[in-house]
Amino acid sequence: MDWLTDNKIPVGSAAEAVFDWLQHHGEWFFDGLSNLMEGLIEAILFVLQAPHPLLVVLAFVGLSWVLQRNWKICVFVAVGFLFIINQGYWEETTESLTLVLSACVVCMAIGVPIGIAAAHRPRLYAGMRPVLDLMQTLPTFVYLIPAIVFFGIGMVPGLIATVVFVVPAPIRLTYLGVSTTPKALLEAARAFGATPSQVLTKVELPYAFPQIMAGLNQTIMLSLSMVVIAALVGADGLGVPVVRALNQVNTALGFESGFVIVVVAVMLDRILNLGAKK
Repeated sequence: MDWLTDNKIPVGSAAEAVFDWLQHHGEWFFDGLSNLMEGLIEAILFVLQAPHPLLVVLAFVGLSWVLQRNWKICVFVAVGFLFIINQGYWEETTESLTLVLSACVVCMAIGVPIGIAAAHRPRLYAGMRPVLDLMQTLPTFVYLIPAIVFFGIGMVPGLIATVVFVVPAPIRLTYLGVSTTPKALLEAARAFGATPSQVLTKVELPYAFPQIMAGLNQTIMLSLSMVVIAALVGADGLGVPVVRALNQVNTALGFESGFVIVVVAVMLDRILNLGAKK
């Protein structure tokens, strides 16, 4: 088998050459993108940290009521945030929420338009599928390497790595929702003289709304799964105490921070689970 290993396909060296070329020729682009992402992160972080914590909790409870109209979910959200404050993880929670919300803004802004375009162009989606599969199956730690190379250390590389890992979910679910719109609805809309843009906004998107919201829900859950990994590149948040607990073999710290992550995930899932609205 030596003849096979001696003629190794240069996958790693080719990837390194591509990244070196991008780093050398695309510095202006990555610097601009970094500044843009940093501005988004700082804006969301200010909104979450500047007011008193109880005001932020009240805002999330109000959002829960607007979306769900269920007092039980509102009580659960309030108790969950009060538990987080009680455990002393409010600052870390707001930092993780900033990462999650920033990832949601970027992923939905990218994923929904691409999903719509793919639903209208089957060949485009056929070409995208291998790329989406690669983005979802490639180990997430691999994303940290180019993120560090292009963006350094901090919240921005954590956000970029999260977006690359998460963005296939809204693309796939938006594509699924739009592409499965019943032909009878489309034909009826066109028969009444609807333009392509009217068909999209008044027929396809309303029909695909549950799938798009499912894509948003998956974006949030997958982003939360990245908070610990993002901490390895200097991203603040709940991943930092988890990593610290692992390094110190601190069971108490690891269980506390891990349980807080679970509470945040369940709260966000209940707030955005529109299928549970009564």
